[in-house]
Amino acid sequence: MLIRSKPSNIILSSEITPREIFEARRQFIKQCAVGAIGSAGLLEMANRSAFAQNPGAQKLAAATNSNYVVIDNKTAYKDATTYNNYYEFGTDKSEPAQSAGSLKTRPWSVSIEGEINKPMKLDLDSLMKIAPLEERIYRLRCVEGWSMVIPWIGFSLSNLIKKVEPNSNAKYIEFTTLADKSQMPGLREGVLDWPYVEGLRMDEAMHPLALLTFGMYGEVLPNQNGAPVRMVLPWKYGFKSPKSIVKIRFTNKQPKTAWNTTAPREYGFYSNVNPEVDHPRWSQASERRIGEDGFFTKKRKTLMFNGYSEVASLYSGMDLKKYY
Repeated sequence: MLIRSKPSNIILSSEITPREIFEARRQFIKQCAVGAIGSAGLLEMANRSAFAQNPGAQKLAAATNSNYVVIDNKTAYKDATTYNNYYEFGTDKSEPAQSAGSLKTRPWSVSIEGEINKPMKLDLDSLMKIAPLEERIYRLRCVEGWSMVIPWIGFSLSNLIKKVEPNSNAKYIEFTTLADKSQMPGLREGVLDWPYVEGLRMDEAMHPLALLTFGMYGEVLPNQNGAPVRMVLPWKYGFKSPKSIVKIRFTNKQPKTAWNTTAPREYGFYSNVNPEVDHPRWSQASERRIGEDGFFTKKRKTLMFNGYSEVASLYSGMDLKKYY
């Protein structure tokens, strides 16, 4: 496998307000706070609001699961859909919202294969019917030091795992995401060895928190947030939650994942949120919540496992500074 070094200039990875209010006002206030806004800046703001609205989105109904609701204020929809890590559409946080309109999410299918008794290839509609959809409000913490609180829609990955019946050789799950240069302009940049691959140990994948995700904020996933299907693993850093999944493979060997392969010193296989393990280039002890951008706003203290202490038993006896 060709391992590419990342360019040195790339840094790796509020309550919901009615959209008609925050589109016109909130971003304008934030821009004014840092300086005068010219006509070009106003045009850029208008464009970003248009992308954030996701006007073609379909509603996706799901009852909220009260067992998975955090007390933190939810991140505003516009912030969650215009500040994204999705390198297939560009490395700047604003690029996915501007470029991901080229992604075609229908038709879509996901192949499930490997060490299982019932391999299958499911179209999106069939996949979404594996289990009842539910809304879960999860924190998401990125390795770069920022976080969000998002109402996701999906079901526990364990429902799909049980359906395909893993055999005794299945120790890990490998996720492969779409890599199509005709749809994804970021693939032309030599940041990673595409396609994007991520993986979990089987017991991690079976944990109820591991969410196979199809929507957010009551709608189908916007393209820039990983449409049409992604994982959300709230106790791990955000890059462990692969987007636009096309293949799920069960294996007896630990998968070679994208960031761990490219920069193993910076990105471990487990990538659990651990404030005691610093990234080689910055501390992980605190975080900035997107939407709390005031000059005097203090950073939040980062919680072990991002506050999801129920997963701690998965790592009993492990040195989490070694297996980072």
